[in-house]
Order: sequence, then C-alpha cells, then structure tokens
Amino acid sequence: MTAALFLLAFAGGVLTIASPCILPVIPLIFSRAGRPVVREAVPLLLGIAIAFTFAAIIGTAAAHWVLVASELGRILALMFMGIVGLSLLSSRVAEVVTRPFTRAGAALLAQNTGEATPARNLVIGLAVGLLWAPCAGPILGLLIAGAAKTGGVHSAGLYFTFALGAAMSLGLLLNVGGRVMKAIRNAGAAERMIRRGLGIATIATVVALAFGWDSALFAKATIVNTASAESRLVDRLAPGSASTPEGSMSLEEFAAIDNAVNLNTGEGTLQNFDGATEWINSAPLTPAALKGKVVLVEFWTFACYNCLNALPHVKALEAKYRDKGLVVIGVHTPEVPHERVVANVREQVKRLGITYPVVIDNDYKIWKAYHNQYWPAAYYADANGKIRFHHFGEGRYEEQDKVVAKLLAEATMVR
Repeated sequence: MTAALFLLAFAGGVLTIASPCILPVIPLIFSRAGRPVVREAVPLLLGIAIAFTFAAIIGTAAAHWVLVASELGRILALMFMGIVGLSLLSSRVAEVVTRPFTRAGAALLAQNTGEATPARNLVIGLAVGLLWAPCAGPILGLLIAGAAKTGGVHSAGLYFTFALGAAMSLGLLLNVGGRVMKAIRNAGAAERMIRRGLGIATIATVVALAFGWDSALFAKATIVNTASAESRLVDRLAPGSASTPEGSMSLEEFAAIDNAVNLNTGEGTLQNFDGATEWINSAPLTPAALKGKVVLVEFWTFACYNCLNALPHVKALEAKYRDKGLVVIGVHTPEVPHERVVANVREQVKRLGITYPVVIDNDYKIWKAYHNQYWPAAYYADANGKIRFHHFGEGRYEEQDKVVAKLLAEATMVR
C-alpha cells in the first residue's frame, strides 16, 4: 500500500499540468526557459518541490507562529518574483532595483542576462513553490486527508513525491520554452521582445497573486478534467483508501432509496461541528438545532478554483430554498497556509458575498468526521439529520437542486 501511495502521489503531481492551478506558475517557469539544465532547470524544479512540501505540511497542521512565518515567506516570495519580472524587462531596471541590497543579494538578483548560479535558481524555485497551490483532485485530497490524520515523515515524503511529479511536468514546459528560445536566439530583437513579454506576464501574475485576483482569472481555464482519471488511479492502486464513493448517486437511485445512505460518515448522519476554530455569519450550530431543516454541508476553501466555480451555484441554491427550510453550512478546511489565517477567511467570505454560516475547520476535525477527501464536497442531510446524497467536485447543479426540492418536500409531508 505504501509503494502504491507514492506511485499515486507522483502520478497526481504529473497530472497537475492539465489543471487551471498551473496557469499562474507558467510565466514564472517560462522566464527561466532556455537555460542550462543542470545549473538552472534542476535547482529551479527542486526548489519548487521543496517549497511546496513545506507549505503543504504547514497547511494541514501548524502553530500560529509558523503560519505567521509562512505568510511572511509568501510576501517575500512575491517581492522576489516581482524583481525577477523586472529583471526580465530591463537590465537597467534590474540594476536600479538591486542597488539597495547587499552585495550578496545583488549577486543573487543580478541582471537576467548574466550567468546564473544553481543557488539563485534554487531560490527562484523556492519562491515559485511558496506561491503555487495545486488544484486538489482525488489524489491530493487523499494525501491531505492522510496528513491530517497522521502527519510525520511519511506524509512529507508523499507531498514531496507529488511535487516531484509536478516538477517533471513543469520540466517539460521548460524544455518546450527552451526550444522556442533556442530557435529565436539569433534574432536578438525577437528574443528581447519575448523576454520582456515574460517579464510583463511574471509581474502581472505576481500582482494577481498578491491581490487574490488569480482565482477570477484562472478558475474557468480548466485544460482537462483529471478528476475521473485520478479516481480510477486511486481505485486501481490503492483500493479501499477512499472512504467515500467516487462521484454521487444518480437522481434515479436517490429517488428509489427510502433510508439514509451510509457514506461512512459515522452513522450516516449529520455530524457535530465540534473542533470548529470559529464561526462566521452565525452562532455555532449543532445537529440538534438543525433538526427539521434540510442541511447542505459544503466543504470548500477560498483559494480552490473548483470551489469558486461551484460557489455561485451554492449561493443560488441557498437563496432559492432558504425560506423553505434549507440551511447551507460552508466548512472552510484549508489546503495551503494562508487559508488557515482566520482574518483572510473573513475577508474572502465578505468579498465573495457569502451570507450563510461558515465554520472554520483549521484542525481538520470536521473534515475527518465526514471522512472527506475533496474540495468542493457537498453532503445533503434530510430533516431528520440523515445524509441522503453527496456530490464531489463541480457540476450536476440541476440535479442537486432537485435533491434539495425532494428533501424539502419530504420534510413538509412529515410535518
């Protein structure tokens, strides 16, 4: 099983090349295209893998001071990548920017046209890795769920293996970019234009990441939906590791079932929200207080592109059925460190116009109570608190609407 999990982790990393979450990284990666493999590409990709592993471990469990340090690291990484972007635009700009720094810093951030060292590219890779948050498909969800339960060296190894798979995909991008740069190297004007274009793209990406605009820019740009492929890999290489079935029941199956569907969520019932870090938009809620209500428990996190794509539909569902007895509870379980900061969550809840209750699950206690492994994941409970339907990922919104309508109709008949 251990070997299979490591193989799964590597495959999941390779598949990130087809997800929208890779898009913010592409300009940063292409800015290093056409450089020597051993001195530049390998240290760059290694830095990305190391930084992602560090950030992922912090994302699932960390003390407050470590979170503060990671936030500072993210800010420094944004500044550093901004300087790299400026150096691509103009060697004169790079010289002006680096002038206030120490000699060591200036050497590290010297103009882009000069010969780079492995150390410099390792630092650039570390910066990119701190800024990158891959989309959490079934494989990464499985790794995160395992890390939340056990942590330790084993989980760090799985994260690093995932990052190595992603690094291999990014290495292919570097290779493609290198071939393009090699083809136009003799055309000095064209090469300068491309480097300046990459500089502008790098700076634009840094600005988007700094202000949280990357979600709106890249969330809809899914290249290929890899969730089904990942689910098949999980079923084949690690059968039994997923504690909830893949996908969701069809509406016909749902309509034919009278009793609760046991999704391995305790007794197949609405779980307590014990261990919640904080509540937003509501006082703490309990299953007892929700009796008689149809409840949608929606696992999400604010930097998850798939979650943000599903969010308008969740909000529309809540608005449509709020007065008829539906209660939506968003469970915010973080994937990366800056999602663990409560102030960030509050800011994003307000910015996104979320008015229904949101419970912050920084310790993964609610996540583990539901044996969840996905962002987003929707669990529907009837008026008696029994889980009757679930759906993982985006899509099937009309079907979910019909599920809510049916559960509300059942509740009315009982009354």
